Amino acid sequence: MIRTQISLDEEAYREAKREARQQGISLAEFLRRLVAAGIRHRRTRERPWMRHAGALASGDSDASRSVDEVVYGRPRP
Repeated sequence: MIRTQISLDEEAYREAKREARQQGISLAEFLRRLVAAGIRHRRTRERPWMRHAGALASGDSDASRSVDEVVYGRPRP
C-alpha cells in the first residue's frame, strides 16, 4: 500500500469523518472506498457492459456452461 497525503476543506473533512464513523470504518478506509468506487465508475463508462459484471452469483461452478446452453443453445460438454 502506498501512503499519500490529501487536503480537504473543513466541511468535507467533518462530513467524511462522520460518514466513516457511521459506517464503523476509519477515515482512511472511507476515502479508499470512495476512490475505488470512482475508478470503477469511470471504467464502467468506458466499458458499459462491465457494470453488470459480478452482479449475480449462482454458486454454480459450471454456470458459464449453463449460460451457453440457455443463451446459445449449445449443449454442455
